Amino acid sequence: MTIDQKCVDTLRLLSADAIQRANSGHPGMSLGAAPAMYALYNNVFRSNPKNPVWRNRDRFALSAGHASALLYSVLHLYGYDMSIDDLKAFRQFGSIAPGHPERGKTPGVEVSTGPLGQGVANAVGMALAETMLAEKFNRPGFNVVDHYTFALCGDGCVMEGVSGEAASFAGAAGLGKLILIYDSNGITIEGDTSVTFTEDVMKRFDAYGWQTIKVHDGNDVAAITDALKKAKDDESRPTLIEIKTLIGFGSPNKQGKASSHGEPLGADEVALTRKNLGWPYKDSFFVPDDAREHARKSAENGARAENAWNRLFAEYETVFPELAREWKAWFDDVLPVDFRSIDEFWRYNDGDAATRASSGEVLNRVVKYVPNMAGGSADLAPSTKAVMSNSGYYSKTRKSGFNIHFGVREFAMTAIANGIAAHGGLRPYIAGFFVFSDYMKPALRMSALMRLPIISILTHDSIGVGEDGPTHQPVEQLAGFRSLPGLAVMRPCDASETAAAWVLALERNAPSVLVLSRQNLPKLVTDGRKALYGAHVAWESAKWGSVENETPDLIIISTGSEVAPSVAAAKSLCSKDIACRVVSMMSQEIFEEQSSEYKETILPKNVKKRLVVEAAHSFGWHKYAGDEGDIISVDEFGVSAPASAAFDYFGVTAENIERVALRLLAYRRGACVKR
Repeated sequence: MTIDQKCVDTLRLLSADAIQRANSGHPGMSLGAAPAMYALYNNVFRSNPKNPVWRNRDRFALSAGHASALLYSVLHLYGYDMSIDDLKAFRQFGSIAPGHPERGKTPGVEVSTGPLGQGVANAVGMALAETMLAEKFNRPGFNVVDHYTFALCGDGCVMEGVSGEAASFAGAAGLGKLILIYDSNGITIEGDTSVTFTEDVMKRFDAYGWQTIKVHDGNDVAAITDALKKAKDDESRPTLIEIKTLIGFGSPNKQGKASSHGEPLGADEVALTRKNLGWPYKDSFFVPDDAREHARKSAENGARAENAWNRLFAEYETVFPELAREWKAWFDDVLPVDFRSIDEFWRYNDGDAATRASSGEVLNRVVKYVPNMAGGSADLAPSTKAVMSNSGYYSKTRKSGFNIHFGVREFAMTAIANGIAAHGGLRPYIAGFFVFSDYMKPALRMSALMRLPIISILTHDSIGVGEDGPTHQPVEQLAGFRSLPGLAVMRPCDASETAAAWVLALERNAPSVLVLSRQNLPKLVTDGRKALYGAHVAWESAKWGSVENETPDLIIISTGSEVAPSVAAAKSLCSKDIACRVVSMMSQEIFEEQSSEYKETILPKNVKKRLVVEAAHSFGWHKYAGDEGDIISVDEFGVSAPASAAFDYFGVTAENIERVALRLLAYRRGACVKR
């Protein structure tokens, strides 16, 4: 048995043992793709297992995250902080070897994967970040940003639409240091892929503008290595390497069968697999000394590469001190300035403005202090206003631009942004219409799971979209995103609050969604810093008639475009000697992070009469309305009509807010109905 074969079979059997011990997992790809992973990590991949966060390391994404046992076995063999005991704890509570790879939990794992296809898009994002940063920082003789991005995917990944969106983008962008390894075994959970998946994937990627290479024998380590090296030689376009494999290879009764995909082989079958592979060792979780020594010796190449890079960067600091300082600042997770203390940042005109337009203005103020912002829209920049005026657009021929044309690809845009953030060095933002956030949701869920600080600018936020009608009027999306753990949803009422939303998003080490209006809104807040607490008193009067009240009779809670009519209604109620307060709750999530003392100053518990106003579904607002409150909302799909008519139809007007408030104060429930 050659040393290559011994290492490959070590990976196979470590994977099978981990899955069998957990009595849960996916042995099929772990057995079939072991030669490809060995060829990559042993012969091509450049990383230092002793410092897996080295900035210029190669990046790897396991898009087919169900093959996690194989990845963990590779990490163990090559000296990452993954012990045999960790492998034995595969899929167990608290383990660093979870069922699917999780960023931040396992050394050597760049992105959380499992939902098929997203890892491909993550890899595109990492490769894009490398290209943009290389254009910014590299100088002749000083390639301080110079690495490759690899991903391993399977048939399911290339079936998923997000991988096609991302691959199309990567081809157009000419991401030549991106290499996708396609484990082509022709089997999914339901059986042979020919039932539903008959296209020629190589031709599809040819059409995307990729280099395509085919390896006919998935056990031929030399051929796979040659393909990987050939892929690296062509830096003008990304590369797809299709490797024909046999799922569950080595398992005499399950190889080539769908049953090997997602269930343990069984103890007897694992023993037969050892015998079938000619494995002379009986113990489970066994790593031969020569296999370990061979792998660790190969891993030393990564340490040497890091040492060489460290020497290069030290010289770079001497020759290009300003660039070196900027490089360090860009890779630092700390904001370079405290926006809260910059007074001019918070000054905006008093005229009416759509918050999408205000967001564009804020973005361009931000870039003056945070120049490593990078992002764009899903073909909607003229509408979302999410453009950096002096940053240029990135393209295959102009790699210095930091505005990105993502095309009509909301899902891929978001997953690519996850890859950009995971790479480090850039602060990504993305933009689109709020109603199309449904296309973004699976990737935003992964943003939240990984705690990646993606900023999503989502405009045209309500029935205020108007004539485009219910297909384009988001109703349920706010409630959906507010239910997502770790995501901050912010719906500002004017330019000042929009600035606050941006600052909160920039300060967070987690994703944020800025939900913005299409229509103009009046300036209501004099100092947006009040909104940094998630909710604040937007308006109230110290006196109501001749009566001074310690607490109001009624609190109106609203967000976004509904704050202005709420204030108008409150002023009218005040003229009727009703003590009324308007709370702009820009972000429920940020408000809930505040102290109980602050929350009590905004929403005193002894004020039971509360009226919530939002032009979206009421789900989630009942905890703020309380048992004696009410909600004006839109709990059905919208209508095709001018915005003013739509707001009037659903009763989201100052007149109806006042009417419902008066009924509420008269203890009449159920007042909030469509007129």
